[in-house]
Amino acid sequence: MHLVAIAWIYVVVMMAVVEAMSPNGTVLGAVFTALLYGVLPLSIVLYVMATPARQRARRRAQAQADAASAANEDGRGHAAGDTISAEREKA
Repeated sequence: MHLVAIAWIYVVVMMAVVEAMSPNGTVLGAVFTALLYGVLPLSIVLYVMATPARQRARRRAQAQADAASAANEDGRGHAAGDTISAEREKA
């Protein structure tokens, strides 16, 4: 994935250099070439290609949270802890 991104950035940089150095080209045109042909499409492609990794990380975090909550239970189907006050109130 990273090799493709590096190759694409190389091609876009070469396009921008040619745009800036050509007699009819401008530096502003080179900047827009780099942004519209390089940064914008590459960011979209890398975001889409990283989706499975983000899903795996989310599932792993959810599994860890479930394991932590299961470890806190006392096995009777409710959370451990004393909900009854320690001292008896006098009427």
